[in-house]
Amino acid sequence: MISVVIPTLNSEVSLPRVLSALVPAAVRGTVREVVIADGGSTDATADIVEAAGARFVRAPRGRGSQLAAGAKAAKGTWLLFLHADTLLQPGWESEVEKLFEHIANGRFRGPEVAAAFRFTLDDFSGAARLVEQAVALRCALFKLPYGDQGLLINRRLYERVGGFREIPLMEDVDLVRRIGRRRLVMLRGRAVTSPERYVRDGFARRIARNALCLALYYMRVPPRVIARIYS
Repeated sequence: MISVVIPTLNSEVSLPRVLSALVPAAVRGTVREVVIADGGSTDATADIVEAAGARFVRAPRGRGSQLAAGAKAAKGTWLLFLHADTLLQPGWESEVEKLFEHIANGRFRGPEVAAAFRFTLDDFSGAARLVEQAVALRCALFKLPYGDQGLLINRRLYERVGGFREIPLMEDVDLVRRIGRRRLVMLRGRAVTSPERYVRDGFARRIARNALCLALYYMRVPPRVIARIYS
């Protein structure tokens, strides 16, 4: 039913935990396959993928390009896009199955729906909690989740809106905007992501940089230019 698509680039440290979180859903039959879209890893990423029995697809480096390639290779009627450092918390598959039940019972206008999880940072600081609250507010007001919250989307809807574009940054915002608020559901389950950029740059600086990148995107600054600021 679900094809999980994960873009990787030298992800040997984080990938095993991300894959292990998908095992219960695979046992229940909710996850049909895992597709790893790799952008040219030189570490043990490919070996980890092979050991896990996932599919390995090579793609041009860049999250947009890799996600587009992974979606093209996937076979499921639903696509779940995950970052290689984003870990879904236990029980996520039960909530997704409940979403599918609501769709089948006509609670939505049709199967062309997308959903994202709650953002959580793998960090114990108060600053991390503030970031999480800010993201929750953004999602509640604007239905604008980022890629590190995961994105579950019906394949027909994905193809109808044009899928991921091969851009170096903001590929997640770009797709979510085309999906539209009315077709996006915010789930209660948590997607726990790495705080590496926040810790490295400092929480205040990283938040300011993210906000600047989003503002530039809405001002139609080319993503290749925004990517230089984000990194």
